Amino acid sequence: MPDSAMGTHASHETGPVLPVVPDDVHGTRRVVLFGPPGSGKTTAAETLGRRLGLPVLRLAPRPQDARVPYAGLLELALALPTLPAARDVTASLDDAAGRPGFPDEAGRALRLRRQTAALLRDAPPMTLVVDNAQWLDPASATVLGWALRLTPGLPVVAAERAWRAVAGGHWCGEDARTVRIPPLTVPQVATLLSPYRLVSREVLRIHAHSGGNPALALALAEARGHTGAAPGAPDTEDDPVLPPQVRQLVGEWLGTVSEEVQELLTFAALDDRPHLGLLSELAGPAAESLLAEAEAAGLVDLGQPAGKLRFTASVIGTELVARLPGRARRVLHARLAEVSRDSVRRDRHTALAADASDPGAARHAARAAARARSRGEHALAAELSLLAAQRTPHEDGELLTERALTAARDAAHHGDLSRGRAAAGLVLGHDTTADQRVDALIALIDASGRNLHGMDELFAGALHAAAGRTDLTARILLRQSVWVNVNEGDPQQACALASRAAALAEAAGDTTSTVMALTMQARFQRILGHPQAETTLGQALSLPRAASIPLNGTPQHLAARHALFDDRPDEARTALLPLLVEAERMGDAEATVDILRSLAEAELRAGRCARALDHAHRAQALTDGTALSAAPACYTSALVEGSAGRTELALVHARRGVDIARQEDNKVFLSRNLFALGHVLLLTGRPKEALEPLEEVRELEQLQQVHDPSVLRWHPELAETLAALGHLDQAQDLLDDTRRTATVLGRGAVLPLLERPQALLDAARGDYDTASRRLTDAADRLRRLPLERGRTLLALSHTERRGRRRASARAAAQSAADLFTTHHAHPWAKTAAHALSRLEAGPTGACAHPRLTSAEQRCAELAAAGASNRDIATTLTISVKTVEATLSRVYRKLGLHSRIQLAHTLTPARE
Repeated sequence: MPDSAMGTHASHETGPVLPVVPDDVHGTRRVVLFGPPGSGKTTAAETLGRRLGLPVLRLAPRPQDARVPYAGLLELALALPTLPAARDVTASLDDAAGRPGFPDEAGRALRLRRQTAALLRDAPPMTLVVDNAQWLDPASATVLGWALRLTPGLPVVAAERAWRAVAGGHWCGEDARTVRIPPLTVPQVATLLSPYRLVSREVLRIHAHSGGNPALALALAEARGHTGAAPGAPDTEDDPVLPPQVRQLVGEWLGTVSEEVQELLTFAALDDRPHLGLLSELAGPAAESLLAEAEAAGLVDLGQPAGKLRFTASVIGTELVARLPGRARRVLHARLAEVSRDSVRRDRHTALAADASDPGAARHAARAAARARSRGEHALAAELSLLAAQRTPHEDGELLTERALTAARDAAHHGDLSRGRAAAGLVLGHDTTADQRVDALIALIDASGRNLHGMDELFAGALHAAAGRTDLTARILLRQSVWVNVNEGDPQQACALASRAAALAEAAGDTTSTVMALTMQARFQRILGHPQAETTLGQALSLPRAASIPLNGTPQHLAARHALFDDRPDEARTALLPLLVEAERMGDAEATVDILRSLAEAELRAGRCARALDHAHRAQALTDGTALSAAPACYTSALVEGSAGRTELALVHARRGVDIARQEDNKVFLSRNLFALGHVLLLTGRPKEALEPLEEVRELEQLQQVHDPSVLRWHPELAETLAALGHLDQAQDLLDDTRRTATVLGRGAVLPLLERPQALLDAARGDYDTASRRLTDAADRLRRLPLERGRTLLALSHTERRGRRRASARAAAQSAADLFTTHHAHPWAKTAAHALSRLEAGPTGACAHPRLTSAEQRCAELAAAGASNRDIATTLTISVKTVEATLSRVYRKLGLHSRIQLAHTLTPARE
């Protein structure tokens, strides 16, 4: 697909998902956009071309035009046919074509330059856009460059594939701003592909395959719509298949580099971890310059870590491998085996160089898989163990089944669903035992991670295979309990399944499954507010911990979560750090993400914001680099960014998490991301917008029978939002219900957090003294939670100001600002600084009416300016009823009866 076609498609389909260019480019009159085919240069060029509100004159040379002298100049003249200078240019070009050997070539060239400059000067106001400028013929480029120097006011945008400007400056201007079109991010690809209604896993896969190239992403999504499968996945190691349209796009991209570069990149595509040293062994000293050419074309990234090579889009490597016939591929693998210095990878290439029917290939792959597994390289182990199973002769059924089960477990450990399916298919396709069939199905379930949508048939098949076996049934019921909780939103049924699994596992003497089931049961009991939750967890902790239990499923991890729920963040952190070290050593991506997320929440609650951001960033990066669901990491990122980073980024994460959770039917993390969204909107002073997501959280939590208010603390946020919007009775009912539940369940950690919205209600009813005492007491009880203490002090400052105690209000605001600054809670520090500045400034003599308090003055000024009561309430973070009462006092004090009179009364003071 040509760039221009791609650009039109992208601009039509995506709306806001345009290629991102720096903001300051929009004020530059000469811009050169660089990027590979399909990167969106056409869309970006057209967008920039329209930035000045001028008509756009677009030139679009084609490949064949590059060989025709003055083809571009002729296109320009024909685009402006009514201008005399255009006719002069056309006549000069006709003269040149009729007399190519004319001796006065220099004179004619000078005449063309003058005529072209005149043409550009005489043209009506416009922006010149040259798309596919790499095909502009050199003669036209030379003339245009000279003419454009004489017309510096003409805006020009050029879009071409070369990554670097020509030495000495570009033809469109020596001072032209050169901009590389960046690839789309995961959220941008998700928005681009939103019409295809893909789940998060598919969006992540397409982003990885396309490298964020819009044309490739659209082509991959389109192909998936026709075939029902995500293209480009390695269903078999011998037949990497790409859809025709994708192959055409990648082929066009590869065509921008030499054959020598493509050959070297083919070797890189055949290795699972290519690096400069390996490729230098193959190509010698030329490797560095060849790779530099590949990097300039945007095909590879030679960045960090140093010496490593990464294809910017994985389909590039897939296409290079697909071009090779089987025999040629084996020859290249043999060459790689000769030069590889890593024994595991040498065995990998040796196995792939052998004929598929050679039993030695399977042995090499199985041996290499075992060593990769022991080194913690689980992605490589999953590939090699599946290769070993696929290369095992079918007549050796027992060995094939054993290797296929190993492959299924390796795939589950790495979360590689594609290879998990392939391995499970090998097991189920042979005459195997119930244990083996259930093992394969369980490994397939485990490989799915939290992406369990539509797994009911798989569970039914697994239970059927396990009929009559209590130990196998226990293992399946355990995983089914997770599915019922996440996708069905029914922790009551999930708890019953986990309890049944624990009983069956204990009866079968399966300690590992017993520990896992008891841990899961305790998790659901805590959610449901069951008094036996800690007892059940204690039972799980008393049993030996098996190494095969995923670390995020251990009772130790759950105990750390419970400590976090109970506001013991330091205890949680102490328990989590060893688990993180172990998870990273084992290469368990899902466990690592979960533990990082728990650590981020613990550090945030303890006020260590910088550490919380680091953990959240690592969890997000690891999630986006794997096939894991992004909903959990988005929730944590939104929560941490909202308090410690940037609120606008927090909103992006939260909204993305909501979209993904809806797509995956993940009710647990739909609640959490909606809570994060409402929390950040409330923080940024938008209670109207916060109400809807927080109300949906309440509905979801009620549907999911979540009774423990310490697990997800949406209650004080919703109460504060309701109070700010004047729904005082609803807020009071919510606080009363939550306080009763927390008291009955013994969740004392929740109670101080309810004091802040309760105090806001007291203040809204005019009882400032009670509100202040309540907030002062709550702030003392929240000393172990610095950010919550700071929020409470902010509320105290606001209450004291409304009670006309400005000195106390300033002291509370200053304490909050100091606290947030000390703990690097940047958004809250900004809010506190704003509150403090308002207090320190106060109403001036020129603006203040002597008979009004500061609160009445501010309210009166907003009303006089035309703000509605609801707008005033939102601005001042008070209820509508409070606004009405305040304005009534203002009218009474000033002897007024209307807003018109109020405006006239305050106008002299403002002037």
